[in-house]
Amino acid sequence: MQIVSTMRKMSSISDELRKDGKTIVLVPTMGYFHEGHLSLMREGRRRGDVLVVSLFVNPTQFGEGEDYDIYPRDFSRDKGLIEGIGVDILFLPAVEEMYPGGYQTFVEVERATKLMEGQFRPIYFRGVTTVVAKLFNIVNPHMAVFGEKDFQQLVVIRRMVEDLNMGVEIIGMPIVRERDGLAMSSRNSYLTSDQRKAALSLNRSLQKASQLFRSGERNPGRIIEAVRRVIEPEREVTIEYVEVRDVKTLEEIEIIEEQAVIALAAKVGKVRLIDNLTFREE
Repeated sequence: MQIVSTMRKMSSISDELRKDGKTIVLVPTMGYFHEGHLSLMREGRRRGDVLVVSLFVNPTQFGEGEDYDIYPRDFSRDKGLIEGIGVDILFLPAVEEMYPGGYQTFVEVERATKLMEGQFRPIYFRGVTTVVAKLFNIVNPHMAVFGEKDFQQLVVIRRMVEDLNMGVEIIGMPIVRERDGLAMSSRNSYLTSDQRKAALSLNRSLQKASQLFRSGERNPGRIIEAVRRVIEPEREVTIEYVEVRDVKTLEEIEIIEEQAVIALAAKVGKVRLIDNLTFREE
């Protein structure tokens, strides 16, 4: 595994790989890897000739009072976890190089970023789309792999790629869960044992939603009410939103037809967690 720390070197390597006809797959991450990240890397390894993993805790997607300064970082741990995956290049850009003094250019997707996460984290998506666009320009991948746990983020990135003719194929991969059903997240490490038990209500609520859908319920409002009834008894958990949306546009829907996503966010103590589930007609 080659470790690359400068944008110029990464771009030079990518140019040579493309000249040699190699297919480059990028997995963008903020590190502190778990099995969810590793599943993205394995899929990238399967799909391409060269697998590039970027590790960059992006300051522009964190708002005031959020956890940028304490976001878990452990390079030695991360390096050890991915050495057996088959990562060809680990790209580790510095904040000062990605955002030098005087930096003032951002990429912003409009409608899809204003709802759900955008209501609670107003600068988040601008930071995400900007850093992903920069990584695409630097690494110049043929494909990029993202997790469906950040479902709205996946929709936003696909919209950006289509609107700006970026020519990168975006691959979405299913949520990976702990044995107890909690969606894997680097932020799970913040939870106390009691909070973790309370956090399991998020997945239980989605399973209730799935059960209702399978039994024939197609009214988003009734499904949302049922989800809230599962979570609200947990005193440690404060719901921020529960939404049922179109899977491609995230627009509101009055009735669930072929596919829809139910997405939620909640604070468990001070830890903010998100989860989702996609409804599909069999």
